[in-house]
Amino acid sequence: MLVFIEYFCALIIGVLLGLTGGGGSILTVPVLVYVLGLNPIVASAYSLFIVGCTSTFGTLINFKKGIVVLKTGLLFALPSIIAVYLTRKYVVHSIPEILFQNESLIITKNTFLMVLFAVVMLFASLSMLRKSKITEANAIAEKQNMVLIVIRIFGVGILIGLIGAGGGFLIIPALFHFAKLPIKKAIGTSLFIIALNSLIGFSGDLQNLNVDWFFLFRFTFVAMFGIFVGIYTSKFFNENSLKKFFGVFVLVMALFILTKELIF
Repeated sequence: MLVFIEYFCALIIGVLLGLTGGGGSILTVPVLVYVLGLNPIVASAYSLFIVGCTSTFGTLINFKKGIVVLKTGLLFALPSIIAVYLTRKYVVHSIPEILFQNESLIITKNTFLMVLFAVVMLFASLSMLRKSKITEANAIAEKQNMVLIVIRIFGVGILIGLIGAGGGFLIIPALFHFAKLPIKKAIGTSLFIIALNSLIGFSGDLQNLNVDWFFLFRFTFVAMFGIFVGIYTSKFFNENSLKKFFGVFVLVMALFILTKELIF
């Protein structure tokens, strides 16, 4: 029964990753932690591998469809790749197991990372659901301030490294608001960035974890099938519907994690 649940979850993750460019990575960590019972640190590392492989597959499909902007993708990927790798290799495994403790409250490393995961998701969802107010003057100003954009993306990489998600829910708003890409091109390009971030970030965990490769490969294979279904399904949605679906989905997942960690 557990194997059936595992395959079903992998399929849903792949479908959502193909459909939204980021939903799969958001769902992977909660599924591995709350459904399959993995430690959040292990789950975040496995998530990077699973999402990295499925995103690579999705990128190849989207590239043929002409919705992957490689130049913009590389610009956004390079600073985040550096940040993700350094965070996974040196920072995550150095965080103490108990961050705060008194007579009535204990904040563990696992709780902190999952709450951080949910808070970042919450802000990302709100940025996608609110109406965009992009003017030509703002677009020119933001394009000229490339240093600020690079710093922002480096910060995104640190967050991706900490929470172990592929980062589509962070990268898509950045591509949409800062690079001014249409939502479908932002989603297509985000898969390219996710693939680089996730696989290189996972390599930073290899010396710190005993990896269950059999579990990873079978889970990833099913998710890769799901991403094909998701990409095919995405053509039936217009850009506004896809943007709203993405934002609502991320919001729901954020509220679920916050409720799980802080109340129950």
